[in-house]
Amino acid sequence: MTIPFLDIAEMHAELRADLDAVWRTAVDSSRFIGGPEVEGFEATWSDYCNTNYCVGLSSGTAALQLVLTALGIGPGDEVIVPANTFIASAAAVVASGARPVFVDVDPATLLLSTDTVRAAITPRTAAVMPVHLYGQPPDMDAIGAIAEAAGLAVIEDAAQAHGATWSGKIAGSMGIAGCFSFYPGKNLGACGDAGAVVTNDWALAEEIRALSNHGRRHNDPYQHTLIGGSHRLDALQAGILRVKLRYLDAWNARRRQAAALYAAQLASLPVTWVGCDPRAVSNYHLAVIQTDARERLRQGLTAAGIGVGIHYPIPCHQQVPFAGQPIPSLPVVERAAQRILSLPMRPHLTPADIEEVVAVIRQTLGDGVSLPRPFSVEVTA
Repeated sequence: MTIPFLDIAEMHAELRADLDAVWRTAVDSSRFIGGPEVEGFEATWSDYCNTNYCVGLSSGTAALQLVLTALGIGPGDEVIVPANTFIASAAAVVASGARPVFVDVDPATLLLSTDTVRAAITPRTAAVMPVHLYGQPPDMDAIGAIAEAAGLAVIEDAAQAHGATWSGKIAGSMGIAGCFSFYPGKNLGACGDAGAVVTNDWALAEEIRALSNHGRRHNDPYQHTLIGGSHRLDALQAGILRVKLRYLDAWNARRRQAAALYAAQLASLPVTWVGCDPRAVSNYHLAVIQTDARERLRQGLTAAGIGVGIHYPIPCHQQVPFAGQPIPSLPVVERAAQRILSLPMRPHLTPADIEEVVAVIRQTLGDGVSLPRPFSVEVTA
């Protein structure tokens, strides 16, 4: 690849010495499960997210599932989920025993909208799961107000939103719990699978901790008060995350600068930039455009050695495990799934890289007036 979609190695090169030290510490101490590294990361991440408690876990999917289970959400319950998301959001609902209720999204941001939430509430609805897709939270003020009036839990799927904000409130701090993935390709990524839940509810945090560790409680590791599993955060991954967290804000700022350059240079081309609501600060985990000529553009970029992705080409409600459910048409999600394309985005992307990507897009699609952009790009650090 001339311009890779994501290059984790270049991120690691910036902090190689610190990462090597984490490995040596883990091997020398032989504390691979729990211990000071996990406790240290949990304390640091909860502070970063402006919450009181953090439970480190094995993955973001485990985080979502354990929150649902700890809240007592299960068979007979419904959870509202945007259909434009990675399948883990819906799979966690199924794993808890509840049923995901898929809804459409806002056409400008492709995120959960207040209208779709309000229309989907039934007597069986127990929670709403806003997904901060591409690194941007949806309208959490409005979603929170609707949920509060209906007595619903708000569970944030913040797997792509490390450091993003809505109206000054950081992702993960706006619901009963915030669920994060630290998959290697995330803005804050481990060197393997990892995740976490943040919350201000002590009892919820303790229930999640017990569920993640075979039902054990802190005061007696040999007494199992419930049936749990093994969903613990490895100490090695916690140490790596503590190092990378020191770089997160700077890396996110570089992503926002890259997004601003993309938006400016794409403005005259026949593509639509999926922009950012001015009340939000995105971390630009992904740089997403829409075009009716997606396949032609994908082939042109790939032929030029430029990495691209599609997030996601098949909406959740059209995936095989959900094919038997009576789900109405979701026109915004279904149309977007045919048109979205993710361009290269990473902290070390250079202006020259972006110019080359845009030049290939121009060469492939020609000049033209792009579709309207109702939102501007947030460029603050």
